[in-house]
Amino acid sequence: MIKRQSDFESRYNKFIHEVKQEIITGKIKPGEFILPENTLSKEYALSRVSIRKALAELVEEGLIEKIAGKGNRVTLPDDTQKQTLTLGWFSNSYEIEIINLIIQRFEQLNPYIKINLEILPNDQYVYNLMQSFKHGSGPDVFIVSDYHYRQLMEKDHLDLIEPYLPAHIDPMKDSYHQVFQMFSTENKMHVTPFVFSPVMICYNKRIFEKAGVLNDFHIKDWNDLLEVSRKTTNDLNEDNLVNEYGFCFSSSTNRWPVFLLQNKGSFKDSTGTKPVMNSKENIEALEFCVDLMYKHQVSPIFSHGSNDLAENLFMREGAAMILTTYYFMNEFRDHKIQWDVIPPPKNKDAGTLLLGGALGVHVDSPNKPAAHALIDFMVSEEAQILIKKNGCTIPMLRKVAEDNRLLQPDIHPEHYNAFIETMPVAKTIKDLHLTIEEFELIEREMHFLWANMEKPEETCQRIQQLLE
Repeated sequence: MIKRQSDFESRYNKFIHEVKQEIITGKIKPGEFILPENTLSKEYALSRVSIRKALAELVEEGLIEKIAGKGNRVTLPDDTQKQTLTLGWFSNSYEIEIINLIIQRFEQLNPYIKINLEILPNDQYVYNLMQSFKHGSGPDVFIVSDYHYRQLMEKDHLDLIEPYLPAHIDPMKDSYHQVFQMFSTENKMHVTPFVFSPVMICYNKRIFEKAGVLNDFHIKDWNDLLEVSRKTTNDLNEDNLVNEYGFCFSSSTNRWPVFLLQNKGSFKDSTGTKPVMNSKENIEALEFCVDLMYKHQVSPIFSHGSNDLAENLFMREGAAMILTTYYFMNEFRDHKIQWDVIPPPKNKDAGTLLLGGALGVHVDSPNKPAAHALIDFMVSEEAQILIKKNGCTIPMLRKVAEDNRLLQPDIHPEHYNAFIETMPVAKTIKDLHLTIEEFELIEREMHFLWANMEKPEETCQRIQQLLE
């Protein structure tokens, strides 16, 4: 038989629980005094005797110490008193080093919490998360990309996330609306946006200079992109082998659809229900992509959807320009290349893709107050500045993202703030109105086009029929 608590027991236990949580989550820090006993007595409707008894329990547990004539002071914890919180992250993240810096600082500010960073394989990341939750070993807090978030939503797994948004965050003032929009479902925020990046163009300054491309060059449209790509495509050894391509992009669905957006193309109509893959705008955009490889020969022919081809080629100075993200720009600091960033061009319209990462809390986490404290810190100005100062990834907080005083010449490109120009025209994966299954179908069926085995109109017509 379960004993029913009396009103006194409820108030007594509530007091102990709330004091513990304020200590553990860092609201009251080591060296600080808790409220006087008479104040606590009034606030919790407990007698002074009961308050002293509860505080004696906390002294026994080593959370506080009684200082004669002054009150009760929070103590420094030993390892046995620390609450361990697991933070899940995917293995190919470019921010892991920075996350370790954030964890180190969080633990300094919150000595009663120890963070265990658990790195999960990026392949089948959502599946791995689900399995760990199923077996009771899942992380308390975890990162998800906007792609992962859609996977969770479409598999009806959002119930595994406790909706949480820190009280100090105002989506309308503190960030860009698309960054929050990509992680909302039916106007409900399940996760807290953390970082983001539009798809941009990175270019090699040395190759541009060698090709006579002036410092004040402009790539405003597809004609400009093609012209500069031609100038910077070179057969250096005169052996009919291209040593430097002018441009490179991957067949991943978070890269090439940029060209559809720039030509007013789309996968579905404005209602998001009817496929329009075989539209004139889509066919024109794909013709331009294929012509870059086969007709103009200014871009290498790729055989798979990995972004590694373009970005590794760029780091080896085998491509003058690539489509990439601020995430991957973190890789460039370890290489000798001289590079910068510009917005993608437009054709009939301006447009690019916007990608993002957010933080979620497992609904069954036994450490929710500590989990909330961690997320609060990770989207605080201090932690967001750590992201900005130590890498190229764009922090969610707008005032930090746009603060030029935080730029480091050995880390950030000269025109780091080029992303600001793209934000009004950036579209998220959510805006494309495709399910994850449809994304995978399209990526799979596009291989015939990329291999030059069929024409764009044939590819578009075939995918249209499959989507229907």
